[in-house]
Formats: sequence, C-alpha cells, structure tokens
Amino acid sequence: MAGWNSITTNILGRDLEGITKLAYSDETDKKNFNGAGGFPVGRGDGNTEAKASFSLYKEEVNGLLNALPPGGRLQDIAPFDITVNYEKADGSLQKDRIRNCEFMGNGIDVKNGDGSIVTKFDLLVSHIEWNVI
Repeated sequence: MAGWNSITTNILGRDLEGITKLAYSDETDKKNFNGAGGFPVGRGDGNTEAKASFSLYKEEVNGLLNALPPGGRLQDIAPFDITVNYEKADGSLQKDRIRNCEFMGNGIDVKNGDGSIVTKFDLLVSHIEWNVI
C-alpha cells in the first residue's frame, strides 16, 4: 500500500525533504442538458480546475529563498512543475506531474510553544497529469 513514506516530491530540480503535507486535485465542471421529458438528453463538459498546496518547514522555505537573488520572493519564481513519485510494492514508480505551478504568497504563522515552523502554500496550477511515465 502507498503511504507518506513512499512519496518523493521534486520541485525546481531538488527533492523536498522538509515537506509535511501535499494536496492536489482537479475537477471538471460537468452538466446535464434537459430536453423533452424529465430526464437529461445529453451531457457536456466545462472547464477543468486544478488545485495544489503543500506545507513546508521554514528550513525548506529558506533553501528555496536562498536560491533566489537577494530580495527575491517565492512569488517571483517562474512557473515550475512538481513531480510526485509513488513507489509501489514491486519497486516500480507511479508518477503524477502538477504543471505550471506558481507560489501565490508567502508568510509565517508561529506561536509560543511551537517546536517548528510549518507554512502552507497554495499554488496556482494549470493542470495535473495523472499516472505519467
């Protein structure tokens, strides 16, 4: 069975080690079209919206920021892909690719008693390629 320990997330050419959460999904707007009678006579597809977010330790965020020019912001990073590899029990990989990601913002939320600083980042993405080779 796949679990958190079977996942590798790669961004900007490096595997993320300080990642604590990853979420991504896509949804297509689908509609029924009614005609004569009380039941649909057809269906249509609308736009597909993809979403992605992850949570990173402050040290991982610092690593990304240190790769930028002085004063650079995460939001200044050009669109990038995120590759997510799931290692199967037989050792083979299933790969998903989250395409054209951009950071929407940056911030910190920390309080007394926190033993670490973790920040959730919502990403702007164009689409997701599921189970790519």
